[in-house]
Amino acid sequence: MMLIRNVFLSIAMLLSLSVIAQEQMTFSSELNKTRYQSLVEELRCPKCQNQNLADSGSGIAVDLRELVHQMIEQGKTDQEIVDYMVARYGSFVLYRPQHSTATFLLWYGPFILLGIGLLAFISVVRMNRKRRGRDL
Repeated sequence: MMLIRNVFLSIAMLLSLSVIAQEQMTFSSELNKTRYQSLVEELRCPKCQNQNLADSGSGIAVDLRELVHQMIEQGKTDQEIVDYMVARYGSFVLYRPQHSTATFLLWYGPFILLGIGLLAFISVVRMNRKRRGRDL
């Protein structure tokens, strides 16, 4: 029982450290703070499989949050920051990949498969109707 309690306390301490680290950053304007929060929630941690920069406690995520903060304070646009991250770490860092020929199947593949399945279903139903018409 004591081990479980210690594990939960350790997890809570780690989570609070990431919150404290974000709270220590000072921004020149409220807009910059909002932009920062939006960007770190939209960019994926390169080390973690499915966490954004805001939620990740890995060392690289901490460094990238600081880099995003610096770039915002330097006057870089959101697109410049995203472009830098993509150039450095690849499109993996984007939770919503950009529309391109490389991501065509990612965006539209489910709809294409749904359409194919619907066409197959309709053709099977029509063939069964024709077969029943002949059997009568």
